[in-house]
Amino acid sequence: MRYAPPGLCVNDFALLRDEDGTYVVLHLQGPWTPEFDHLRMETSYGRATSTDLVGWQPQGTAFGVGLPGRFDQQAVWTMHPVRHGAGMAMLYTGVSGLTPGGWPLQSVGLAYSDRTDGTGWRRHGTGPVAEADPRWYRTGEHMGWRDPFVVRDDESDGWVMVLCASDASLPVEVSGCVAWATSDDLEHWTVHPPLISPGDVDELECPVLERLDDGRWLLLGSIGATRGFESWTAPSLRGPWTRHGPLGPTGAYAPRVITAPDGSRVVLHTTPRRVGLSDTGDHCRGMLAQPKSLVVEGDSAPRLEWWPGLNTWLGEESERPTPHAVGDIGITGPVEITLRTDTPDTDRPALVVGCDGKNLWVAGPDGTRLRETVLTGPVSTLRILTVGEYVEVYADGLFALATLCYSGHPAPWTAAAEGREGTIPVRPIRLSDPDRDDASAIWPGPSTP
Repeated sequence: MRYAPPGLCVNDFALLRDEDGTYVVLHLQGPWTPEFDHLRMETSYGRATSTDLVGWQPQGTAFGVGLPGRFDQQAVWTMHPVRHGAGMAMLYTGVSGLTPGGWPLQSVGLAYSDRTDGTGWRRHGTGPVAEADPRWYRTGEHMGWRDPFVVRDDESDGWVMVLCASDASLPVEVSGCVAWATSDDLEHWTVHPPLISPGDVDELECPVLERLDDGRWLLLGSIGATRGFESWTAPSLRGPWTRHGPLGPTGAYAPRVITAPDGSRVVLHTTPRRVGLSDTGDHCRGMLAQPKSLVVEGDSAPRLEWWPGLNTWLGEESERPTPHAVGDIGITGPVEITLRTDTPDTDRPALVVGCDGKNLWVAGPDGTRLRETVLTGPVSTLRILTVGEYVEVYADGLFALATLCYSGHPAPWTAAAEGREGTIPVRPIRLSDPDRDDASAIWPGPSTP
């Protein structure tokens, strides 16, 4: 249900599909440590493959930093591969070093491959193909020029690239914007003024463009301060863009969109871990979470829902304790659902999902709220997923909350509402590779006292 390579964390990633139908993820990778140095620890792309977007198999490293003296000598960050002729082209972020103030110097490079499986990359030249234009974007301290995403232009035979940048006309703390550039050949780019500059965002990272069935465009962008992502739509790439607000809860970050094996459009995203696999550990780069259905209907705001493709990974209903499960609860008023207890032989809660009609939350030991969200209206059903320490909650089918809890022991799920308490049947989750030493192996739970 989640993926990270053995001993490492996943950060930003890209998805592609090989000619044989195999899905490939290229991802930034580094150790999960509280003192994370992205200039020295994100120096390569990991690669993994899957047939269904759920069970991933690590395939090793696929790309790394450039030679000394080049624009990508220090680090390689977010990438986007696209089909090009019989193979692929990949626009990617290169970091050459630091400004005097310690800020990463970023630009965008290009690599080609004769293959379609995410391997065999060769750089185009020794320098970048696109750099920030100081007329519109910061180019030194507090600059941003990373996370390229490329699509075919809807007004020409060329290409459009969007990037994370810093609007030079705004104060630094609200200068996060989506830059854009155009090209006829992927190698020569013309930079334009910001495509989207909200004026209230510190960093607008990992922009994604998706052409919708009705011809409109969807843009997803991750918001640095909130650690979530938002959505915009427009009739054409050049706008005007309408902002729809958050798409998914805090903690879901760096989304990518792809067509699932069942033909539906889904979103995959990252989710954090905690250092030391402990509730007191610092948040760090994390894991790739399972797909969500992307639903866009008319002028309504896009939304993320439970993807039915996950149902094949669920077992028969049971009331037995299980560390990895999905449960559905109908609610008519305030309710608290206990998922784990602090010891195997007590009923003292260690992990609880609560809903009072206005707020939805997850609480850990002693009732400490780990994550909370305000609902847009009353809900009648909750779907809860736990995979080891990872918890997701869907409210009336909508992806509403995600968090981590490393405390407690598996117990039968119980719901307390209106003075009554009852056991909730759950469907155990079948893990893709439970013996592998990565996020798919899942936190084993605390040892019995």
